[in-house]
Amino acid sequence: MDKIQIIGGKALDGKINISGSKNSALPILAATLLTDRKFTISNVPKLSDIYSMIELLNSLNVKTDFKKNIFFSKASKPKTLVASYNLVRKMRASFLILGPLLARYGFAEVSMPGGCAIGSRPVDLHIRGLKKMGVNFIIKDGYVRGMIEGRLKGCNIKLEKKSVGATENFMMAGSLANGKTTIINAAREPEITDLGNFLNKMGAQIRGHGTDVIEVIGKNKLNGCKFKIMPDRIEAGTFALCVLGCSGKIILQNVNEVISDHLQNIFLPLKQLKFEKMKKNTELKVYRDSPVTSSLKIKTAPYPGFPTDLQAQLIAALTISKGISEISENIFENRFMHVSELKRMGANLILDKKKVKVKGKKRIFGAEVMATDLRASSSLIIAGLMAEGKTLINRVYHLDRGYENIEEKLKRCGALIERIK
Repeated sequence: MDKIQIIGGKALDGKINISGSKNSALPILAATLLTDRKFTISNVPKLSDIYSMIELLNSLNVKTDFKKNIFFSKASKPKTLVASYNLVRKMRASFLILGPLLARYGFAEVSMPGGCAIGSRPVDLHIRGLKKMGVNFIIKDGYVRGMIEGRLKGCNIKLEKKSVGATENFMMAGSLANGKTTIINAAREPEITDLGNFLNKMGAQIRGHGTDVIEVIGKNKLNGCKFKIMPDRIEAGTFALCVLGCSGKIILQNVNEVISDHLQNIFLPLKQLKFEKMKKNTELKVYRDSPVTSSLKIKTAPYPGFPTDLQAQLIAALTISKGISEISENIFENRFMHVSELKRMGANLILDKKKVKVKGKKRIFGAEVMATDLRASSSLIIAGLMAEGKTLINRVYHLDRGYENIEEKLKRCGALIERIK
């Protein structure tokens, strides 16, 4: 099993190309089930989660080809509308095929999803909304079976709490429903906007994506299209936090204005972390101009707030600093498993239910540690880059779910990092 080895203590200096967004690509690949037409989708990252989604699409009789970050597909009528446990258990985003299958075929049977062990993340929001659209559900033996006679019915769906996945499922289902579907208290993430743009390019009629209220006018059929996946804002934020922890400067390439503005806004309390837009907002220079002295209070929140997917990396970057910071997790109830691993490296962290107090130190030290989930694995990379001595990170298959060639990108910026067998 692969491991990542890091010799810490070097400042970063170089350019990093930001990959396409995993959290945008996965629902967009699922949306190709809404038609039998051809697709060419570019800037798709080469990640294990993407390959898992492609494997799932193949099992539903979608012919695919994926090379040089370009995804080609054409769906034929499936021989089965069952997504098995062996395929769905690998990642939670597999549940996003439920809406497209129900919308197009009136039936779907999907195993309860897997993915990172960071909390319950229930699927009941998806099921309740689709029930309002006329779907009858049976949940048995770990599978969700949905069926409807005729077309889905447009309706008003008010989400009890913001959910990216549920918003995406309702947008896709509503695209082929009869009438208008209005999603109230919808998630506002840029990835939602990207999915809406993709569906509209297929011929859907969606407006309000990126706001709290999304309206979807159902169509009788949709077309194929060409589309480019947006850059990954979480990957960009992770590399920005590498700079916060290690000092130096990097230029993030293949970004856009939305991502640049988002990073500058969420990192505004980090006074030592500086940003400079370049080349018509396609590049963002990130540098640290002085040691980290901030004492922060940051709470994770739905977009446009501080992303839960950057919480672990922020804690790692603050382990060497002057001051005491408090990081609260308000999205998932079990997302602090990286804390014990960071403490193995000498970090002074105090965990209290939904918050972590970070007491900054002058140094932390390399150690053998274990990744517990996707974002925790990147936090250990940041800590390893900051630490004195050698860090060895186990279970890096978590890393491969969401970061494309992260060790190679960091190596080009001067980091002493390598993947070993």
